[in-house]
Amino acid sequence: MTPHETAVPTDPTGGRPVVPSRSRHRPLGLGEIALGPGFWGTRQRTNASATLRHCELWMERLGWLANFDRVAQDATGPDRPGWCFSDSEVYKLLEALSWEYGSTGRPEADEAVRRITERVGRAQDDDGYLNTCYGHGNQPPRYGDFETGHELYCTGHLLQAAVARARTTGPDALVEIARRAADHVCDTFGTGGTEAVCGHPEIEVGLVELGRALGEERYVEQARLFLDRRGHGTLRGERVPLGSAYFQDDVPVRAAHAWRGHVVRALYLSAAAVDVADEHGDRELLTAVERQWEHSVARRTHITGGMGSRHQDEGFGEDWELPADRAYCESCAGVASIMVSWRLYLSTGDTRYADLMERTFLNVVATAPSADGRAFFYANPLHQRVAAGAPDPDTVSPRAESGVRAPWFDVSCCPTNLARTLATWHTYAASAGDGGLTLLQYATARIVAALDDGRVLGVEVETDYPGDGLVTVRVTDPPPGRTALRLRVPSWAGGAVLEEGGRRRTVPPGVAVVDREFASGEEVRLRLPMEPRLTWPDHRIDAVRGCVAVERGPLVYCAESIDLPTGVDLDDVLVDPSVAPVDRGGRVLVRGTVGPVRATGRDWPYGGAAEGRGDGDAVGLTLSPYHQWAERGPTTMRVWLPAHLRG
Repeated sequence: MTPHETAVPTDPTGGRPVVPSRSRHRPLGLGEIALGPGFWGTRQRTNASATLRHCELWMERLGWLANFDRVAQDATGPDRPGWCFSDSEVYKLLEALSWEYGSTGRPEADEAVRRITERVGRAQDDDGYLNTCYGHGNQPPRYGDFETGHELYCTGHLLQAAVARARTTGPDALVEIARRAADHVCDTFGTGGTEAVCGHPEIEVGLVELGRALGEERYVEQARLFLDRRGHGTLRGERVPLGSAYFQDDVPVRAAHAWRGHVVRALYLSAAAVDVADEHGDRELLTAVERQWEHSVARRTHITGGMGSRHQDEGFGEDWELPADRAYCESCAGVASIMVSWRLYLSTGDTRYADLMERTFLNVVATAPSADGRAFFYANPLHQRVAAGAPDPDTVSPRAESGVRAPWFDVSCCPTNLARTLATWHTYAASAGDGGLTLLQYATARIVAALDDGRVLGVEVETDYPGDGLVTVRVTDPPPGRTALRLRVPSWAGGAVLEEGGRRRTVPPGVAVVDREFASGEEVRLRLPMEPRLTWPDHRIDAVRGCVAVERGPLVYCAESIDLPTGVDLDDVLVDPSVAPVDRGGRVLVRGTVGPVRATGRDWPYGGAAEGRGDGDAVGLTLSPYHQWAERGPTTMRVWLPAHLRG
């Protein structure tokens, strides 16, 4: 469906990554919304035309797909290529391809799913167990390493791939493979079985969603069992020197006050907790995740929405531990953050969760892939001190952190995670509920959505957002009677203006509502303020005290050395916060100075309190959206810029 075609949804429950049984809002399915040209439409097309094939080729080249063939041929051995969790990348690719086929009907996506599924299926054991690293000739036994083995983690991603297939094409070979694998998990780890949990959560969210898709309450109950077992020291912390908190096995989910340990693990676990809370009407469990979200967003999240302060464990730091240069902000953590916030929004209707999603989408998910969709950031720091060399397009990067996007990684979880997220981006853009339609993320799109009372509403959205702040919503298919059309006003957007029915009014952050009967062709316009603004960190964030960041609309900006005059070092520039930043066609100009701070010539970097306050040479500093950094070549970069100290 193109943005200018009209289609009445035939199955509002299908074609969605998340389908809560009980929630205040319902996400739209693939058949209810289609993106047009623009920021996200371009990225979704690049994902379809380049990234999906790129991922398959690399996994074929490195032998990760052939691992399934070797199991089927009884030819396994200690020389198996890839980490123990490489199977999961194949499953995430299957998920992305399934969503892509469900959205566009591209035959090559369906052919790829069938081709890869056939190889995967031949490796499945008779009892449903499926893993290419354990349990076969010359391999370690099954389930001998719950801490780092990732067996159930891989199975969880298999189940999510099958959910995508079930909700786009219906039951097929992939769905049957996943059903057998899920039955095996329940038989092995259910009540009276092995009381264990996986060191990397993921099986939980896969079980709940497959249970929803197939109507199998047994799978949802198994997810609840895994959640309730966690936090009691079940995993052996000594296997990983970072301890039980790394696995979120130190405190039960219901008792934790903040997210801690490995970020992706923590967020996948929380996403599953919201799912289980929704299925069981468990308010205590939902409140626990809301509490953890509030604390962690307020004290443990970077300005980009990125999460993860420590490289040693890919983990959260303590409160206010948010260094710019050592920020990890893994791309997968951005995906996982969106998974949690989306579920919390659907359950509560609170748009602060959609606010964080927007920040993370635009400043983490959009940053990670290159413009051509064939290279990626694994980590997303906010300060790059040394310009990195150009990557070799034919070489696997052994390091997660880098100043350039790499075509593939030794641990390549991020490319496939980004692929499945971009393939479904449009399903996060709006929701139906409370008698109407709520627009949450802004992009040019065509929407024909089933409302919660059975009526159908069709609208066209036109916008250049995030480049421009004007969002125009044109009603194309009005339902009879009153209908609520809601537009999210981001938390940063003070002074936003809503225009409709010949009226113009200022609307505060939150939700702007037009609740009346609509006629075909009517337009509602939301104007969001897009003037650049300075953002100061909380004084408790020691690492960036005395610095300032620049934002414009939903975008975080950064300075790159490639834009500096010859001979000027990025770390020597002091921003003058008394001069307002100026918009320069999507880039931003700030005024600063380069002075004594770059010419100390001392052998001891302390003392000299007056430094940083002097009247240096004036310099104009042009900033670019953070998501574009390093696209023009190797460069140093800063988001947080030292500011003049005024005495």
